[in-house]
Amino acid sequence: MFRFAKAALNLTGQAARQVRHNSTAQVNFNKKYGNLLMVSGAGFCVAVWSYVVTQTGITWNPSPVGKVMPMEWREAEAEEE
Repeated sequence: MFRFAKAALNLTGQAARQVRHNSTAQVNFNKKYGNLLMVSGAGFCVAVWSYVVTQTGITWNPSPVGKVMPMEWREAEAEEE
């Protein structure tokens, strides 16, 4: 547990130092790669769902509204005593 706590404190200290020294690494990264990552992520998502919808053979269970016809009502037979 000590190693984990020490590593966690080190990471928070490192983040604090970056903020204190006005690190712009994240700003430059987002400016340089932000749109590319968003477009490639969206393309990947569309590709995976296209494959799932068209190739896997999953039955998506469409709504039966308008397709199911109700049976004729059957009167209960009176019991004769």
